Amino acid sequence: MIINYNGIESFKLQSGDFTLAFNPISKESKHKETRFGANVTCISLKHPNFNGVEETNAKNKSNFVIDGPGEYEIAGVFIKGVSTKVEYDGKKLINTIYSVLMDGINIGFLGALGSNGIEGELRETLNTIDILFVPIGGEGVLDASSAYKLAVKLGAKIIIPMCYGTVGEKDALNKFLKASGNESLKELEKLTIKKSELEGKEGEVVILKN
Repeated sequence: MIINYNGIESFKLQSGDFTLAFNPISKESKHKETRFGANVTCISLKHPNFNGVEETNAKNKSNFVIDGPGEYEIAGVFIKGVSTKVEYDGKKLINTIYSVLMDGINIGFLGALGSNGIEGELRETLNTIDILFVPIGGEGVLDASSAYKLAVKLGAKIIIPMCYGTVGEKDALNKFLKASGNESLKELEKLTIKKSELEGKEGEVVILKN
């Protein structure tokens, strides 16, 4: 699996010819939009920063869009969405948290989660996580300290922070790295990972360039 970060909460996950997109940035956002073809696009929040479905459409791919709770299987990839109430950009909205099983790797994607209270169905959905995508920027999503505590609580093997601003606006990222004891950690252009390479990992933080 290859993981690329495109800013805010926009990620591209590739396995062979299959591409999954998380929260592509819309052209209606004040941030630079995401643009690549996907087989599946998962949307957590109906907001321009997260719902750029049109940007992941491509002529050579059939783009299956998931924008709410439910269970799905597409091309051998298993996806479950569970909804939570959040307040983002001054509006009360529904945020969908996703768990994805892809390439034998269990992925947790928290979307625009603003509270670290993960119980009931949410906790069950995120029961076994290999890679966790967690928002850390505050201002409607988890702050750096709460985000790290939650990631540790969920027992993720790899933690990928997101939603912390653009280049030059990384105070939240610095606080997150300090909380995790990784202040000297370098950014990666992309993360290439296999299930077998997760063996022995525990709470390893990975920072991806955007």
